[in-house]
Amino acid sequence: MAKTQDFTAIMKDMMGAFPVDTKAMEDAFKSTAALNEKLSGVALEAAEKSAEISSKWTKETLAKLSDMSKAKAEPADYAKAMTDFASASAEVAAENMAAFAEVAKKVQMDTVELLMAAGKDITEDATAAVKKATNDVTAAAKKAAAAK
Repeated sequence: MAKTQDFTAIMKDMMGAFPVDTKAMEDAFKSTAALNEKLSGVALEAAEKSAEISSKWTKETLAKLSDMSKAKAEPADYAKAMTDFASASAEVAAENMAAFAEVAKKVQMDTVELLMAAGKDITEDATAAVKKATNDVTAAAKKAAAAK
């Protein structure tokens, strides 16, 4: 009877001849985690500033509403109070929208900066990993060829 070949030993030898570098995977994971941490920081800072702007805007609007809702001596004073409120509200809205735009612009700039830096790091890491893998495979192939 023919003897069945032991593929387990063959696979073990083959995997041993071509080692896998887990350090590259660990470095990639650490780089990704660091990038995510920085991006989260940018997002949280933007959320905090947006909340501050919203809170300030609400307080200013309520203060103006308080002034507008006071009793007036003449009916024409109500119209004036309403006009003043509308004018002040439009001005405050323009200021706050500009503040929101500045927050968005900063988020965009910070994000692009982080992604460009990460892209540079990833490219450098990938180049180093491919070079090391090529060297390892070449050495393993030479070793396997010499063993025959």
